[in-house]
Amino acid sequence: QVQLVESGGGLVQAGGSLRLSCAASGRTFSSYGMGWFRQAPGSEREFVAAISRRGGDTSYADSVKGRFTISRDNAKSTMYLQMNSLKPEDTAVYFCAASPVMRLATTERNFNYWGQGTQVTVSS
Repeated sequence: QVQLVESGGGLVQAGGSLRLSCAASGRTFSSYGMGWFRQAPGSEREFVAAISRRGGDTSYADSVKGRFTISRDNAKSTMYLQMNSLKPEDTAVYFCAASPVMRLATTERNFNYWGQGTQVTVSS
């Protein structure tokens, strides 16, 4: 079992920045690939970014490429999402998730553990 807790969400103006954190506890953090997903009101949850177990491989949704950066610190059992140049369409609840699969996972079905989510609201 892995427990995940997100933090760092909030209200920011368009063009601003936020840094989300995902703290993990339970099994060895470095045994899991990690990812960020988001869900806007009235929409399905969508992939945002993912990072491999050791952090050497990453993947991003086209909508956030060049603006968001995913990273992890295995010594602190924590993953991060640095979000810059935020847009109103980035408004959503952001979830972190852990995947036990060996390859870099980017689809929901490959993630076994989920946090409760943190709200990000970008005003225009």
